[in-house]
Amino acid sequence: MTYEFEGKNEKEAIEKAATELGLERDQFDVEILETQKNTLFKKGYVKIRVHTLTNQPHAPEKTVPHTPVHRTVANPLPQDEFEQKLLAFVAEMITKMGYEAGVEVLFREEKKIGIKLTSDSSSILIGRKGKNLDAMQLLANVYAGKLGREDMRVILDTENYRVRREESLVHLAYTTADKVRSSHSSILLEPMNPFERRLIHTTLNDIPDIETKSEGDGLYKQVRVLYKRAY
Repeated sequence: MTYEFEGKNEKEAIEKAATELGLERDQFDVEILETQKNTLFKKGYVKIRVHTLTNQPHAPEKTVPHTPVHRTVANPLPQDEFEQKLLAFVAEMITKMGYEAGVEVLFREEKKIGIKLTSDSSSILIGRKGKNLDAMQLLANVYAGKLGREDMRVILDTENYRVRREESLVHLAYTTADKVRSSHSSILLEPMNPFERRLIHTTLNDIPDIETKSEGDGLYKQVRVLYKRAY
């Protein structure tokens, strides 16, 4: 369903929509309908159209193909002292959080190692939009640096969340591009971490009439998908 709201600026209009509809920000898309700047005789405003995402049928997939990365499952046991200490650190971190998890190597690539967490509390370890998993992954990377492996990137995953999230974001990118093209406007997506934002940007990078840009401050910025008129 769609609704229209108006505010002094985009942020106020979005907050008003969230409050009146009783929805979280990630439960609706925002389309900018009209923007009026402040003038001497008239106050500025922003009018938006909200597309709710709950109880909606999935939009048709675009015909642009996307093949997820399939990695060969590695020997799950640590192969050297670095891996042994890294896995022990991750296991201890989860224990100190008050949960239990099996920790093993998921994959090995050049300057990258994947760690698989197996737990009855996977949903908690993942957290909302993967924020708990991201936080633990950040700490694991900091620890890898303290072990002298600043060149190594550590990836934490559980319940195949990373792959499922990637495919969900690619689908979101294409369906959002379709909406933007139809309305000749823009849509602001939910806050995302750097990897997720980069995935949106690269997915839509080669579509001639669509452009993207990141907005906001901090680690979790938002991507705006815009219609680019051809001149």
